[in-house]
Amino acid sequence: MRTVGLALLALAGCIDEFKGSNVQVDFAPAMPVQASNRAMAPAAGELPSDIHFTLYAFQDAVDSMGNDVGHLFELQRFEIHRVVDLASPCFIDVDPANPFPGLHITRFAEKMQEQTGILDIANPPPGKSEEQLIDTATAIQRQMNVAALASDMGPKVVSSASAGYYPVIANDCVSPGIPAASCTDDASNDRRLELCQAAWKDDEKLFEGTDRILTSPLNGTTHGMVDGLNPINFAPIGGAQFFVDEALEQFDGFAIYYASDAAPADDLGTLILFGRPKAITRGVIHVDMTSLVSPSITASLAIFANLDDDEVHF
Repeated sequence: MRTVGLALLALAGCIDEFKGSNVQVDFAPAMPVQASNRAMAPAAGELPSDIHFTLYAFQDAVDSMGNDVGHLFELQRFEIHRVVDLASPCFIDVDPANPFPGLHITRFAEKMQEQTGILDIANPPPGKSEEQLIDTATAIQRQMNVAALASDMGPKVVSSASAGYYPVIANDCVSPGIPAASCTDDASNDRRLELCQAAWKDDEKLFEGTDRILTSPLNGTTHGMVDGLNPINFAPIGGAQFFVDEALEQFDGFAIYYASDAAPADDLGTLILFGRPKAITRGVIHVDMTSLVSPSITASLAIFANLDDDEVHF
């Protein structure tokens, strides 16, 4: 097997008879996550927020001088985030059926306690209804769940890739821009909801997750999860998939790079995972991907290589 350090050549071109493939990916728990775009700098083990990952397929080749090169074909761009970002200005509730549409979710328990007048669930004031007690207790539990989801042990989501950002974020409740999270009055919530939804309409790939349904984000697309555990109930989660236009039977290997959103088109960035097909079982191509960055960063691909000509599975 040739080493990962092949001089891979990115080519813009087409492959005959694209019939489409389904690429299913299991990323190991150590797969690095991108920092919040509101973070001053990435934490240990994080990558910058302004990058994207790209899955490539490649074919081996030899140039006129006898050097090993490769023809590289882009299959899918994606990002990896924590499923909720507490620092995001648009981590909000949007459904009018929820108690406070437009409220920043980090303030949900505080707002519910303000509405019910129950500051200590173990010592509620006299005369409070059972419904008020349930609403307050549920809000406090939600706050705990959100903190767990946003922690280092929280789920990592494989999402759509976008180079977009939110508009100006205010430091108070009256300045232009998305109101600060601490602004919980109705006017601020209404303005936050309006500005966030406008940003999502302008960029449908800009990812914003929610704690309510982990696989149904407020904006963007969820392709799946990095392998791990849901910290709320410790259920195993993981597995992502992409549908791509290319029929992938004839490729010699697959690679994943990450690159800055601002990088020129011919800059592949940094190679993080690399692997070659090792077996074809009942028409499924299997690829174990390893990393030069860390032995704990791995991925397994299962590729249904030609969905238009599959007599085994469909």
